Amino acid sequence: MPEFLTLLPPDQAREKLLAHIPNREVDSDSVEVIHTLNRITAEDIFAPHPLPEFPRTTVDGYAVRAKDTFGASESLPAYLHLIGEVPMGDTPTFEVGAGQCALIHTGGMLPKGADSVVMLEYTQHIAGTDEIEIFKSVADGENLIRVGEDVAANQLVIPKGTLIRPAEIGGLMALGIMSLRVSRKVRVGLISTGDEVIEPRENPRPGQVRDINSYTLGALIEKSGGEAVRYGIIKDHFEGLKNAAARALSECDVVIITAGSSASTRDMTAEVIRQLGEPGVLVHGINTRPGKPTILGVCNDKAVIGLPGNPVSALVNGYLFVVPVIEKLLGALPKPRATVHAKLTVNLSSQAGREDWQPVKLIANHQSALVHYEAHPVFGKSNLIFTLAAADGLLRIHPDATGLSAGEIVEVLLI
Repeated sequence: MPEFLTLLPPDQAREKLLAHIPNREVDSDSVEVIHTLNRITAEDIFAPHPLPEFPRTTVDGYAVRAKDTFGASESLPAYLHLIGEVPMGDTPTFEVGAGQCALIHTGGMLPKGADSVVMLEYTQHIAGTDEIEIFKSVADGENLIRVGEDVAANQLVIPKGTLIRPAEIGGLMALGIMSLRVSRKVRVGLISTGDEVIEPRENPRPGQVRDINSYTLGALIEKSGGEAVRYGIIKDHFEGLKNAAARALSECDVVIITAGSSASTRDMTAEVIRQLGEPGVLVHGINTRPGKPTILGVCNDKAVIGLPGNPVSALVNGYLFVVPVIEKLLGALPKPRATVHAKLTVNLSSQAGREDWQPVKLIANHQSALVHYEAHPVFGKSNLIFTLAAADGLLRIHPDATGLSAGEIVEVLLI
């Protein structure tokens, strides 16, 4: 198995995998906006009208002509005549003229003639009269939002490939857009292998372990915009694994096989991938820890990934390789990963030339104004899932480094 002797850096391996997955038109569905959270847009969204559609105030106060307030101060207030109150949710029927003002509430429509709003705190109503004292001048446009200031008519507001977050849903509702086309979820087939692996609901005998990877990876897939399709646990039998993988390849967009990825004579994943379709295995072995025996392949234009059986290795490399594949198939625009900077609390050693990913727990650091967290490494072997469950993020040790020193400021990828 010569590929396993040549380890590629993770970034290079990922680029090689993605380059072999052809660009294609993304399948899409029309979905109600309220159900599109964390989906990817499959079309450009343009504003059907400006937002806001009318000039509106951002404060409670009095709608005025700015020039009528020039020079106003507490010692020398301006006096304006109150002509009415702007009705909420309706158009004012009056126009503000010279020396006049109108009471207006936050969100109200600016009446004609007015070009700014004086905050209520800087005014006083003279009892028994229609006169308002103004103690502060305002500039043209102060304390209001003009027509189209948020969005202009026909403006591109959400490009194709955008991840829908709560803000996008709010913006679409503000524009009266109730449905849109989003990318169909990527179907990812999950196959667990091993004579010793059983379903989580079963009670293991000595020597048996419950299946973890189908469920951790399935959750990661769902979180990333995919649909996890489980094909069960396949025993250490070549034809059985090949048949299950072939079925998954025909029914899904991506196939993941966990365990069976190392150089052991009983590990068959690489040979199965070779026989599933062209070009087959692209990478067998990643220069990283955990996850060195990861296999990356493409069969008939579909990604087929072999991940280690150890739960931590499988999940960490799911972040590194499975998520980018899903994002490409969804047509998602590139976006930065969520990271924080933290102060490392202990020395960490690493092997030069290898990229290490260390789980860390983040603890609030109230003594520093610049770095708000301390990164405490969570030590454990790659088959101990609660090592990762106890972590808030992953710390990358660059392959050029032989480790990191306590006190260094490091970047942590949040998980």
